Amino acid sequence: MSDKLWIFDTTLRDGEQVPGCQLNTREKIIVAKALEDLGVDIIEAGFPISSPGDFNSVVEISKAVTNPIICALSRAVEKDIEVAAESLKYAKKGRIHTGIGVSPYHIQYKLRSTPDEIIRRGVAAVKFARRFVGDVEFYAEDAGRAEPDFLAKIIEEVIKAGATVVNIPDTTGYCLPEQYGGYISLLKNRVPNIDQAIIATHCHNDLGMATANTIAGVQQGARQVEVTINGIGERAGNTSMEEVVMAIKCHKSIPVDISIDTPKIYGTSRLVSKLMNMPVQPNKAIVGRNAFAHSSGIHQDGVLKHRENYEIIDPKDVGVAESTIVLTARSGRAALKHHLDALGVELEGDALREVYEEFLLLADKKRDIGRKDLMGLVGKFVTDSSFIELEKVSYSSNGTVSADVTLKVGEETHSAHAEGNGPVDAVLKAIEKSVEPQVDLEEFLIQAITHGSDDVAKVHMKVIKNDKPYFGFASNSDIVLASAQAFVDALNKIPVKEYATV
Repeated sequence: MSDKLWIFDTTLRDGEQVPGCQLNTREKIIVAKALEDLGVDIIEAGFPISSPGDFNSVVEISKAVTNPIICALSRAVEKDIEVAAESLKYAKKGRIHTGIGVSPYHIQYKLRSTPDEIIRRGVAAVKFARRFVGDVEFYAEDAGRAEPDFLAKIIEEVIKAGATVVNIPDTTGYCLPEQYGGYISLLKNRVPNIDQAIIATHCHNDLGMATANTIAGVQQGARQVEVTINGIGERAGNTSMEEVVMAIKCHKSIPVDISIDTPKIYGTSRLVSKLMNMPVQPNKAIVGRNAFAHSSGIHQDGVLKHRENYEIIDPKDVGVAESTIVLTARSGRAALKHHLDALGVELEGDALREVYEEFLLLADKKRDIGRKDLMGLVGKFVTDSSFIELEKVSYSSNGTVSADVTLKVGEETHSAHAEGNGPVDAVLKAIEKSVEPQVDLEEFLIQAITHGSDDVAKVHMKVIKNDKPYFGFASNSDIVLASAQAFVDALNKIPVKEYATV
């Protein structure tokens, strides 16, 4: 029987330390409930002594969730521990997470102390925390640069004092996987009472090693991993929950069981990204926009023939509807036919060959090949009666924000009026009224690409239709117009068979 691997999520504590990503209590509760639904075992809800807001968030999260252990962080200071204990009074299962720096850097330069005094303080903190809760985790901060003999000694002593979990953080992301795994192996082999506690990993990504180090720790016997959604966290971030979970799912040789409901990973990722206003980089493993996108003709042909030729994870296993075949100058004939079939255009033989040759010439000139481009290429074979063109956009604010749009859909003209919370909201609602695409707007990002009073904004938009994602892009000095153009761009990528006009 495999060991249980405890998933300790610190998105709401370590992850929220990212500048500009702070959440209020209501938003934290939303994330905490999503984490509970995802199946995480422990939620580190905050650092209660740091602020009244953090204290209140731990209290309210403790009330709001039932299944996960709720963990509160503290330093090895009695007042910290008392406040942490008070914040956990409504937790069904509470844990105090206390600790101290253990590397020569921290002992000498940060704490201005001695190794013996550090052990004394660590032991005292654990004993004091055990007065309030039966579950106490000790973190050996900067263990990734600690002296091995000292690390083994302090871990042995805090377990004697009552620590149920011992956390071995690579706080600065310094370690290579062999080094970090070596620390876990050292503790397993040299700490006589190590069987009385769970060893936890907590790795940072300063050298891009967080996931690799975490997996190395698990392979050497760690049975708790401290992670964040999307790998968010201070500096270069923390270990990414989705990467660790799916790496272990892919490699059956790692003998652990995980409680995560993996098809909910993608939705949780998007929720955290949206609430924290922190976009996920397109090439991010597992949850990035391009994680299951293929643009090379060789790859596209392989995936279309058999998904596992180029994908080790089924997109559905993490909540992504399907792989994306992206049309570029590197795309092959199989990819072009795949897109044409989706548009309801069936071409074979010489006709397909002719369109493919024209497609390559166009793809060399354009970065993004959309539905309008494809329908233009096959114009002699078929007509498109549902392509949308944005003809006119106007908006005003006289107490109520409203917008009017005029669209050309095929050969027909459609106009609509709508009100909204702001000009962008009103314009998008008016467009929806005109064509009724019945889509969900999941992602909306604005990026300034020039500087000054005449900034040009680039808008990236993602809409969902029948559980499938479609992306729209546009740039304009008018943010409202750019948003409308991006929305229409996304709508035009929806296949004809899934799209209906009024």
